[in-house]
Amino acid sequence: MKIIVLVKQVPDTAEERKLDLATGRLERSAAEAVADEINERALEVALRYKDSDKKGTEVIAMTMGPEGAKDALRKALSMGADSGVHIVDEALRGADIAGTAVVLAAAAQQTGFDLLIAGNESTDGRGGVVPAMVAEHLGLPLLPSLDSVEFDETYVTGEVGLENGTLAVRAKLPAVISVTERAAEARFPNFKGIMTAKRKPLATLSLSDLDHDAPRHAAVVRSTSKRPARTAGKKIYDDGNAGNQLAEFLTSGRLI
Repeated sequence: MKIIVLVKQVPDTAEERKLDLATGRLERSAAEAVADEINERALEVALRYKDSDKKGTEVIAMTMGPEGAKDALRKALSMGADSGVHIVDEALRGADIAGTAVVLAAAAQQTGFDLLIAGNESTDGRGGVVPAMVAEHLGLPLLPSLDSVEFDETYVTGEVGLENGTLAVRAKLPAVISVTERAAEARFPNFKGIMTAKRKPLATLSLSDLDHDAPRHAAVVRSTSKRPARTAGKKIYDDGNAGNQLAEFLTSGRLI
């Protein structure tokens, strides 16, 4: 079985994220770039299948991003992925989720796969629609936001959490799935994995390699402004009517 796992490099969620006020794009130097945790959980789903004595299973980590995004692929390789695919092209700078999905679908189709796994949403953009868009471009079924997942060489099954229960879903391969943080706890790379990762193949693809034009979709930022500083909260001193003041505050904020 051939499994593609989409990974992404994002600003560290523990640090402050900033926009370049001149371009409106992410200021990548403002925070440490790390591999997105939700994608590591998606990779763990693939690696567990591979570890369960599934000979012939190939796990490919794939990302689209600037040159530095290769570090996220290296971590995926150190965790156990067999190879990496890095889609990088200056023409992709500023591509929005629609343009990203088009290119990822083209790269996945060229690479070939039986199952494509992604996180349900990235921790930076939080769009949560790229897996669905990729599936649409590929003409494949999508099982989204799986809390648990199982698959073999023919079918993939899983459970989706709903407000009042769970929904069991199933699709025939090839297919695209996305997983939530409940699906798996990502492993830590060990020393052997880190050393082995240096010898694993990592392919770089440009738009010309994919025989693909630059996406027509790109985010255009018309104006930017700094986030306003936090203001001190209002203190309420109870002189007998604090309950009424609290109720008025909650009502004004449409919280009740």
